[in-house]
Amino acid sequence: MNRRAFLFPGQGAHRVGMGKDFHQQYQEARNIYRRANEVLGFDLAEVCFHGKEQELDKTLYSQPAILVTSIAILEVFKALKGEDALECHAAAGLSLGEYTALVFAGALAFEDAVELVYKRGKFMQEASEEVPGGMVSVIGLKDKEVAAVCAEATAYGVLCTANYNCPGQVVISGEKAAIDAAAILAKKRGAKAVMPLKVSGAFHSPLMTSAQVKMAPQLLKTRFYKSTVPVVSNVTARYVSEPEEIRNVLLAQLTSPVRWTESMENLLKDGVEEFYEVGPGKVLSGLLHRIDPSRTTRNIETVGTLEAVLSQTNASIR
Repeated sequence: MNRRAFLFPGQGAHRVGMGKDFHQQYQEARNIYRRANEVLGFDLAEVCFHGKEQELDKTLYSQPAILVTSIAILEVFKALKGEDALECHAAAGLSLGEYTALVFAGALAFEDAVELVYKRGKFMQEASEEVPGGMVSVIGLKDKEVAAVCAEATAYGVLCTANYNCPGQVVISGEKAAIDAAAILAKKRGAKAVMPLKVSGAFHSPLMTSAQVKMAPQLLKTRFYKSTVPVVSNVTARYVSEPEEIRNVLLAQLTSPVRWTESMENLLKDGVEEFYEVGPGKVLSGLLHRIDPSRTTRNIETVGTLEAVLSQTNASIR
């Protein structure tokens, strides 16, 4: 069997209606949403399937919604193809998606993950309201060039590099005035585009320090387990598997840049040939194609895409 890895999306991948077809057709998916509702105390499925876009865009809703939808899809995939379908070399998730990866890897109980990401989203939302900010993706400049732009634009406020997504795509995060200044500088220095992200604050920046302080006791009281599959940390771009190191990197992640390019490059160096992106959107598949277009990527976000994957792997739909 080819070495494979499972990838899980982060915030921004959400859309109204995500997961609805799985919920309609499979009891396994309905069970996952039901369990999430019991933790949250409200109907997350209703928010996902029928809520207004501006409501789902709120960090405290979008974060558990993406995690729960991704896990629901995984459960259906496993039910249709068996436990062997989830055998892999490693797992990784972009920002919020790291929590999904940890559930997948057995390092974090599903209910605990739902509670954590809901509180994480709430605390990040509160931090965003304390000091308004945002994130933009800079396309077409090298990492060092974006870092130099950020350094210069800090004259206008807090600003830093937040996501190293793929070669030529770096997300910056900070206060609005600094972001506006950086956008002008980036375009002057040859950036092909500067695109605002669909998030409510300056994530992975020092502006999330208050959220980090609030998350510390939540992570401390949560039980983590040794993972059955190595998970690539956003903070270090290296594998983590021990409970204490998992807890530490999740806390650091709130104010640290996501080293996604390096994470994927390390998986490729380890011989991973096949990638499954499970959850809403196709962002991670697109980034991986930019990093190494020769690798096989399979995206599973709808029942139709799952059927296609099962067909490609000589499986059958019940």
